[in-house]
Amino acid sequence: MTTAPTSPDTDAERTDLLAALATTRAALVRAVEGLDDEQAGERPTVSELCLGGLVKHVTAVEEGWLNFVTEGPSAMSFALPEGVTWEDLAAGTAAEYPKWAIEREKEFRMLPGETTAGVLSAYARVAARSEEIILAVPDLSATHPLPEAPWNEPGGEWSVRRVLTHVLTETAQHAGHADILRETLDGRRAT
Repeated sequence: MTTAPTSPDTDAERTDLLAALATTRAALVRAVEGLDDEQAGERPTVSELCLGGLVKHVTAVEEGWLNFVTEGPSAMSFALPEGVTWEDLAAGTAAEYPKWAIEREKEFRMLPGETTAGVLSAYARVAARSEEIILAVPDLSATHPLPEAPWNEPGGEWSVRRVLTHVLTETAQHAGHADILRETLDGRRAT
């Protein structure tokens, strides 16, 4: 990772970005508050989304990208099983699915034994770790090359700043989804 010294402007930017992320996290959590485990797993619309699954997904995304900040592209491997192509995977015809793809599918639903409290606790742990990492990084402009995957620009790289804005965007997007799901479940608005 390439780094440069921090400046007062960088520290203000870091503080602002973390505050914005905290606000969007709170909106997502408010959409789940007061639900029992069954409600958190309900899919009240035609989509596959449930509130507990949204929190799990955002947790996994944030954790994965902050691991990228600390470890580089090796933290996000998208390797395919031997003989499987990206076209096979996209078409649903792969003879074998990679572990990362299977795990990603599990993110979007509440699995047997998972609880609302457990999902929210895991999210709080990841959020606290993320803030520690962002506060400790010497420079938000430090970069890593992106992992090889068809959705990443070949040879592309992301800075810590870009990772943080991506996590913020992802969280805000799913907080909006969560608000709709919650209102559909019981009429309560999270925002």
